[in-house]
Order: sequence, then structure tokens, then C-alpha cells
Amino acid sequence: MKALRYSEYGPPSVLHIVDVPEPQPGPGQIRIRVRAVGINPFDWKVRSGAFGDTTPTRLPVIPHGDVSGVVDAVGPALPADAPDAAGSSAVPGGGAGVRVGDEVFGLAAGGGAAAFAVLKLWVAKPPGMSFEEAAGLPGVVEAAGRGLALLGLEKGQTIVVNGAAGGVGIAATQLAVARGATVIGTASERNHDFLRSIGAVPVTYGEGLADRVRAVAPQGVDVALDAAGHGAVAELVALTGVPSDVVSLADFDAPKLGARVTDGSEGRAWQTLDEAADLYRQGRFTMPVERVFPLSEAAAAHDLSQSGHVRGKVILVP
Repeated sequence: MKALRYSEYGPPSVLHIVDVPEPQPGPGQIRIRVRAVGINPFDWKVRSGAFGDTTPTRLPVIPHGDVSGVVDAVGPALPADAPDAAGSSAVPGGGAGVRVGDEVFGLAAGGGAAAFAVLKLWVAKPPGMSFEEAAGLPGVVEAAGRGLALLGLEKGQTIVVNGAAGGVGIAATQLAVARGATVIGTASERNHDFLRSIGAVPVTYGEGLADRVRAVAPQGVDVALDAAGHGAVAELVALTGVPSDVVSLADFDAPKLGARVTDGSEGRAWQTLDEAADLYRQGRFTMPVERVFPLSEAAAAHDLSQSGHVRGKVILVP
């Protein structure tokens, strides 16, 4: 089958289309014919060599874990006493009852940017949701759910989402609104109308952020989620008044200011994929697709994702 792969770390030009054997699903896994692939910052950071030889441990690599497609093979069931053998479909080993022909999205095991991919967790794609939109969901929805869980967001609270027009920010904003919170979202002015459309009160990011937020939230701010970095943590701490009420997904210097940072090592929130799918069915969740590229133009897709000027997600299609 055709797959996207790189054999060395470096710029987007290291990405190439190659022929590789088709993967086969193991116990508790399914295989899909891939219809779309989502790009996350983690993907191009790994490709660039930012993590050295620790992630991944071996080259060559088929990148990208976020995928959507049509089930074409189902692996054997996990033993009844295996970890995660039951529960939500968005849990490793879950998804009992999935059949060939079902449309799903989820997380690939071993790389998803290929004609076929094996999934280790998945959720049924809601009717009406495009494969491109579905492929943009797994990583950002999990990250948003994890951040909100760490903050302990409650109904009636006010939250600032920094970077609200990016994939994680869009997911976090809609999840928080659905849970009954007031959301103030930071973004460039070109994204303000969009943020209003998904229920947020928009403010412009950058110097003076705290004053602009106070102007639209005189009642104060309870918690803040930083999905963008760029040095905003200090102002978010000033807004909440309690450093631990700020969680960053992007600024690993946040603990220096007393805020918290999450990289997923403390646990994942894959169950949030079910929540997002349910909200989509209710007309309360969306994920914009900035642009779709064929796998052969993956380098250009990585360039666009790295630019930081993307509303929602950049998507690849086999």
C-alpha cells in the first residue's frame, strides 16, 4: 500500500510516499481504509527532530495518529480479563460490536498516513460529519477534555481559553459551553465572529490581554486553559489569581509561574471523543477544516500547520 513516511528527522521535505505492507489488526483492534488524516503540532515537532531519538524510538516512521475511515477488518476480541476490554468505544480495546463497513474516527497504532491503518481506539462517525472533519478530532478533543478535567471546570464558571481558534481551543470552547460555562476566547480579530458563533466571548490576544478580559468579564475569571503558549500564562495567572487554576497544553515553562502543564503523561481523556460525537449529533460541535491536501503534498500541509495561522485543522487525504 502507499504510505507517507520519513527516514530521517528534518524539514517537511523529508516526507516521502513509499510502498509498505498492509498492517493487520491485532486483538482489540480494527483496520480501516483511511479516508482522511489529521495533522497535529506534535506530528511535525516529532518530524523536525525536536524530541530527538526518544519519540519515536525507531526510524523510519509513518506519521499521524488521527484518522477517519471505513472499517475493513476486525481483529480478535481481547480476553475478558484484559485491561480496557470493555467500556467506551474511545478506550483501547473498546468498541465491541463494530463491523466491516462502519464509518469511524480514532487513533492509529503505528501511523495513520497511509491507505490502511490499524486503530487502537475509535468512535462511530456521526452521520453528516465529513471524514475530513472527523479526522481532525481525536488529538485535539482528547487534549481539550484533559485540560478541562484538570481544571475541574464546573457549570456557571468563567473560563479563558487562550488560542481559542486553534484545534484544541475550538474543542475546549465548545465542550466548556456545553457544560454550562462562560467562555472567553482569545484569537486574532479575523476569528472573532467565528468564536461568537460557537458561543465564546472573543478578545484579542497579545499584550494587555488581562485588561481586555476584565473589560468583558467584570465578574472575574475562575480558570484558564492555555492552548497556544506564546507567553500568555503570566496574564492568565493574573486573571485567575490562583496560579494552579491555569493549565497549559503548550507552554512547558508554565510551572515556573505556579501554573500547571499537561502532556498526557498523567493520563488521557479519550472518553471525550464520545462526548464530542454526541454534541455533533445535537448540532453543538464543529471542527473547521482550514485546508485539505493529498498525501503527495504533505510537505505543504506541514508548512501550513506550522505557520500557526490556521482556524481548526489541516487535513491529508490518501
